Formats: sequence, structure tokens, C-alpha cells
Amino acid sequence: MSNETDKNEIEEEKQGFVGELLDWLEAFIFAVFIVLLIFIFIFRSVVVDGTSMLPTLENAQQLILVHFNYKPKRGDIIVANSPGLNKTIIKRCIGVAGDTVIIDYSDSSVTVNGDKLEETYLGEPMQQIEILDPTYQTAPTVYEYHVPEGTIFAMGDNRNGSRDSRAADVGFISEEDVLGRAVFRFAPLDKLGKLE
Repeated sequence: MSNETDKNEIEEEKQGFVGELLDWLEAFIFAVFIVLLIFIFIFRSVVVDGTSMLPTLENAQQLILVHFNYKPKRGDIIVANSPGLNKTIIKRCIGVAGDTVIIDYSDSSVTVNGDKLEETYLGEPMQQIEILDPTYQTAPTVYEYHVPEGTIFAMGDNRNGSRDSRAADVGFISEEDVLGRAVFRFAPLDKLGKLE
């Protein structure tokens, strides 16, 4: 009788352990599923490719991107598909639909709708580089862009080393091509932090 009781207790312990293990496995699978849903519908991760966003972003840094229900705003660091370059680009949104963006290379200034931008994130003064589309040149050192509906005007923070909306092969970026806003740098760990 005692042996029968011991066998029943051992069997119950095994079933309890297996049940607990299955509960943990179920919780783990559910957590992974939730994380996947969040990354599919709310966040993405991207890797910086190149130096067009120096000094703000460096090559190979890894970023978290918010894309759910996102509409570009001035100052946002955006990630977009560029059909003209046939690749994904990371730039700063300077103007949105309806804005007038004026760039004067003589004093390295950018104005949007008459307001001069305070661009503390730039590393050096802008120069007239060869990629500039002459269509928008209104004076020897001045370029004026009227941002069409459904598009944005974006530039890299490394203005002298960025192929962006100033170049004919990029031009105004369709809002439909904008994949989201870069909000957080998570690698390398010594550069961890929120993006402004």
C-alpha cells in the first residue's frame, strides 16, 4: 500500500513539473509573439549605412524606428525608400507639404516659411556641392524649394556629404516612401540614447 502511494506521489510530481514547464513555455511563446507584433506594427530596427547624417549618426549604428500611424514632421530623423537611388536613406525632415525652404550657401542658412532654422546638430558650414539641382537656384548662392502636397524635403546633417532632396535623383520624398521616424539608438552601447 505504501509503495502504491509513493508511486502515485511521484507520478503527480512528474505531472506537476511537466504542467509547470508547459505553462512557462506557453508564457514564453506568448511574450515572443507580443514582441514580434510590436516590432511588425509599431517599431522596426534599422542600421545606418554611410556618413550622410554625421555628426548625429555614424555608419553602422543601429536605430529603433517608429512607423505605426506616423506622419513626418519638421526636424524628425526619417527613414525612407528613395526610388531614384534605389535604396533606403536616413535624413532629417526639413520641410513638409506646403512649406517653402530657402537655402543660402553664402551664410550657411536654411529658412522654412521665412523662419531661420537653428541647426545646432550640424558639424560644419554648408557649401555649394555638385549634387545641387540647378532647377531650384534663384541666385548664385540661393536655392528655393516649394514642397508639393504629399511630399517632404529632407537633408542629411552632413550637408557637404549627403545626397538628399537637393539632388535631382532624390528630390522631394513621397510621404508614402517614408518608413518611419528614428527615435532611439541602441547600438553601439556607448552611444545608446534617444534621438533628437
